[in-house]
Amino acid sequence: MWYSLLDLEILGSGETLAQVVVNDESLWFSGHFPDNPILPGIAQLNMVADIIALSRQESLYIKRLNRVKFKKIVRPGEQLTIHATATSTTGLYTFHITHETQAVCSGIMSLADKQPLPQCL
Repeated sequence: MWYSLLDLEILGSGETLAQVVVNDESLWFSGHFPDNPILPGIAQLNMVADIIALSRQESLYIKRLNRVKFKKIVRPGEQLTIHATATSTTGLYTFHITHETQAVCSGIMSLADKQPLPQCL
């Protein structure tokens, strides 16, 4: 896995809190950017979806994103806190990622169950 999960807490009422570290050797950094590695926004969103899916013990995919803001560059080896809260709408989560006390990313994410691929005859 391209990041390490240090801690995962399910706080009740649809809240999840996780601590992760972005591994220095992650392939995300190899081309983004040489000599100045940063974690792409899509990778940050993927981490949030992974953490929510893990907390629910389900296979989920990102269906829709709203009001996503990227506020801080993420470098290799940084420890991040991911906080996600389920809203009253099924599959909808507000989330934010922080590094120490700085906001990294926030937004609203709609997740749906992954459907198995149809069998070919």
